[in-house]
Amino acid sequence: MIRSAFALIAGLAAAAVHAQSPYPAKTVRVVVPFPPVGAADLTARTINQKLSEAWGQQVIVENRPGAGGNIGAEYVAKATPDGYLLLMAPVTTYSVGMAAYTTLNWNLEKDLVPVAMGANIPHILVAHPALPVKTVRDVIALGKARPGELNFASQGQGTLSHLEQEMLMQMGGFKANHIPYKGSAPGLLDLIPGNVQLFFDSIPSSAPYVKSGKLKGIGVASSKRSPALPDTPALNESLPGFEADSWFGYMAPAGTPREVIVKFNAEVQKAIAGNDIKERLLAQGAIAQSGTPEQMAQQVKSDVAKWGKVVRTAGVKIEN
Repeated sequence: MIRSAFALIAGLAAAAVHAQSPYPAKTVRVVVPFPPVGAADLTARTINQKLSEAWGQQVIVENRPGAGGNIGAEYVAKATPDGYLLLMAPVTTYSVGMAAYTTLNWNLEKDLVPVAMGANIPHILVAHPALPVKTVRDVIALGKARPGELNFASQGQGTLSHLEQEMLMQMGGFKANHIPYKGSAPGLLDLIPGNVQLFFDSIPSSAPYVKSGKLKGIGVASSKRSPALPDTPALNESLPGFEADSWFGYMAPAGTPREVIVKFNAEVQKAIAGNDIKERLLAQGAIAQSGTPEQMAQQVKSDVAKWGKVVRTAGVKIEN
């Protein structure tokens, strides 16, 4: 009995020491809800490397693709909120999804908490070179002159790429056809030969074709010009109010300790402040984006309201 008592006391002491161990005391997993080598994956791996070096603990990527990113998001949303499983979220996509998907088993604002912004990976409106347009105002005018004739590619039904087209049509007062593809590559394969005329695509995948002249860069969808294509204007320069920042950030299950969130945020901000990370992100077409958890939460709230309005006006509905 005495030996058992001492064993119990030792076990409790060890548990207490473990509980007081500074975070992180073991490997941290970051779920990327898309396949490897995509924008979210590259962003997470770039920043995670710095976190691993700073903490002396591995911060690894776990790819869980499917259902437009919802499989990975639901997995994290329902996980134990201890700070050892997070989501690298393309938050604009989930803001769209809250309104577009008819049923979801998780909620962006209730089941996940913002931890740290990471990067903004802007989209660009590109056109086939033969299309007689140079500016977004030209696109609107052509859309009005040829209602229902223009074909827009997108990265998929209900994606940001799709909703950017819907927002442009709503602001410009014209109608065009939406042609959804499964990602950037197949959309570009049809845009380059002219099977479709326009495409809101991510800058990393479209920039080489714009620079080579195979595609025409009409305008960047984010609030500012992209350093990757400095001569291409932001769409809001001639169409005020059009802003579609495509940003990625870390999120954790609701209930994650505040001290963990604060520590994770501080280390991410420190990582992306370094020139080496900024340059590596920029080489991938991404722009480092800092911010507190509170600022990220406000951005989430703003995006949910903004894209929800676009989705409802367009009547977009997606079955899970």
